[in-house]
Amino acid sequence: MPRRLSGSEAEIAEPANGVPTVGTRRAPGRGEIARLLRQHGLHPSKALGQHFVTDPNTVERIARLARVGPGDRVLEIGAGLGSLTIALAATGALVTAVEVDHGIVPVLRQLVEPLGVSVVEADAMSCDWAVLLAGAPHWVLVANLPYNVATPLVLDLLRDVPSIGRMLVLVQREAGDRLVAAPGASGFGAVSVRVGYFATATLVGRVPPGVFLPRPNVESVLVELVRREFPAVDPAMASYAEIDLLLRAGFAGRRKMLRRSLEGLVDASVFSAAGIDGRSRAEELGIEDWGKLVACRRSIACGHPRS
Repeated sequence: MPRRLSGSEAEIAEPANGVPTVGTRRAPGRGEIARLLRQHGLHPSKALGQHFVTDPNTVERIARLARVGPGDRVLEIGAGLGSLTIALAATGALVTAVEVDHGIVPVLRQLVEPLGVSVVEADAMSCDWAVLLAGAPHWVLVANLPYNVATPLVLDLLRDVPSIGRMLVLVQREAGDRLVAAPGASGFGAVSVRVGYFATATLVGRVPPGVFLPRPNVESVLVELVRREFPAVDPAMASYAEIDLLLRAGFAGRRKMLRRSLEGLVDASVFSAAGIDGRSRAEELGIEDWGKLVACRRSIACGHPRS
């Protein structure tokens, strides 16, 4: 399992040794990105949550952390002006870059299609992934995700796109904390449990605000998600939909004891059968605990109490 980095080791913006050597072009820096925006009359879109990475060392380090190379199929979402795209292409990976901004797409094509990158103009929140990713059975997502869609997009891809076996995503620190949080941690919530059903999540680096254009008001982090071979809870015992039903109710009243927040959904006898204290709160339970609640709820409802 990837280890959690700390201190200067995790500072992604530091100059990196061992820059990818396949290909000859480096990613554009702040000056070139600013020039491209002016030249084409473009502006970062607040509505799309755009923050372009402007430091070549940063994207080259991300490409190294992605552990991709010749022949690997890489999906990038929110490619923008191609900084990360170019660094990924330099590893020899076969990159498909998805970008929703109609104004940016022609510029992106000029920058990265000569490197063998496939550019797709599409909205990742409504994309037909089965069609787009049909060319290969295994994909790695590497992306500087737009701030406004990062969390729901990661969850959608984990739930609906099993061909993506691994992700390395650059997200706001608060969102990243939720993705990796363990029960009892300050950032732990329903998102953490949903992620845990499908994958393990690890914080692997930090990215300071100064490498972005425009500069955000928050720090960003890199999170690696590795899809489990099988869900953390056997779907035959507790489906994702059943767990999600309880999560919504439990975290809607997260300060309440579960026997209160789940009243009407979970009988008191279910807590006893699952070995879970009904006085617990939602943020104290991990994915296995929620699975036990669902399994016992189903068993008791069918008239087969668990011993």
